[in-house]
Amino acid sequence: MARFALRAGLLAGGCLTLALAGASARADTLRDALIAAYQTNPTLEAARAQQRATDEGVPIARAPGLPNASMTETYVRNLKQSENSLTAPSKIFTADGQLGVPIYSGGAVKNGVKAAKIRVLAGQADLRATEASVFSEVVAAYMDVIRAEAIVGLNRKNVSVLETNLQATGDRFEIGDLTRTDVAQSQSRLAVAQGDLRTAEANLVSARETYIRLVGRAPEVLEAPPPLPNLPGSAEEASTIALDANPDLIGARERTRAAEKDIDVAGADRLPTLSLFGQGTYNNYFNTLARGAVNANISQSDSSAQAGARLSIPLFQGGLPAARRRQAQATASANMEQEIATERDVIAQVRSAFTSYVASNDLIRTSQVAVDAASLSLEGVRAENSVGNRTILDILDAERELLNAQVTLVTARRNAYVAGFTLLAAMGRAEARDLNLDGGILYDPQINYDRVKGKFLDWTNDPAPVARSTRTVDTPVQDGNIRQQ
Repeated sequence: MARFALRAGLLAGGCLTLALAGASARADTLRDALIAAYQTNPTLEAARAQQRATDEGVPIARAPGLPNASMTETYVRNLKQSENSLTAPSKIFTADGQLGVPIYSGGAVKNGVKAAKIRVLAGQADLRATEASVFSEVVAAYMDVIRAEAIVGLNRKNVSVLETNLQATGDRFEIGDLTRTDVAQSQSRLAVAQGDLRTAEANLVSARETYIRLVGRAPEVLEAPPPLPNLPGSAEEASTIALDANPDLIGARERTRAAEKDIDVAGADRLPTLSLFGQGTYNNYFNTLARGAVNANISQSDSSAQAGARLSIPLFQGGLPAARRRQAQATASANMEQEIATERDVIAQVRSAFTSYVASNDLIRTSQVAVDAASLSLEGVRAENSVGNRTILDILDAERELLNAQVTLVTARRNAYVAGFTLLAAMGRAEARDLNLDGGILYDPQINYDRVKGKFLDWTNDPAPVARSTRTVDTPVQDGNIRQQ
């Protein structure tokens, strides 16, 4: 129910089953941006490829427990034989075949396969974490562009107002109503505002370039994002959910389990191994065997075959098995500590994100009050100035105060949304499966694992690797202009 509500809330406003071929050419909504990043982001594509490599650990670990066969063919031509070798052949072709069937390996194969399977689960959790991380970056970049555009707009409006003020101040100075000081104050504020505008435009360019890096294309007109649903009511509730669903923590737990299996794999080197074997040999002497001998009925080819069992009992290996087992134990201990460290990080991240979200929402409310009050104050100061009760500096200060309050409000809205999404990500609820990015585009790592886990033939290759993510070298250089609908 919670996941359904998250889908309905976060990504409402449009068809929720957008197919790959039908994705919008422009990232106008947050959902469009997330889909574009999901399809083309190189960090995500690299993580998926790395997970496919991890999947191959299972057939690799199973291979030593399967039968193995080989054949060796040799052709020899004796260019000069010993003077005493009257019956030695001058040409020999030999074919040797060997077959081995492992029966018992001390548990190394069994535990190695178990460890590899657990690492597949850990890798899938890591892939989920990468998705959530990329999506969090996309949301932050999306909101940064919206914030930067808003700040540019506010600064341009402020410059326009100050230009009008300067013109009016100059006119009043000409008729002796104001002093040169009033004109200088207006000129100073205008110059500062123009510098602030240039800085805001540069910040907008930077935000758009970051968006391009993550999403793969330039932002157009970005719509306001939808509300974030299903946010927890307390930090304790968020922490409880995160301890069960955070992908980073799940991956750390699985790696600890895999490391414990590695201890058994390392200890297997001290145990006996049993295998069956069979081998055969065929020799062909090309009628050159026993040339010149008294008995001319010697066969010019022969063959032999053997089969048996081989039991290997290690007695002394210079302490190597014990050292490997102690090494595996130390590695398992390190993984346990890393699991606790990850748990600490998750708890801290959840609590910090929740606190930041609450604080940002409180700041939104107070900033809105400040904006309303500053707007009313500016109107009053201008009215009072018209009757001589306020100075030009009072007007300039009121305008600056209003601008600062508006910028604070815009920033607080951005911070609240980003903190809320970060909180969802830390709780394990901000991945593709949660965001309804379905309709045929979801990447399921289990499909590749099911495809390769049972493979055992030596010549089953995949196609040559190709890059799947898109490049951004052809995207236009960004500027500080605000896109128009």
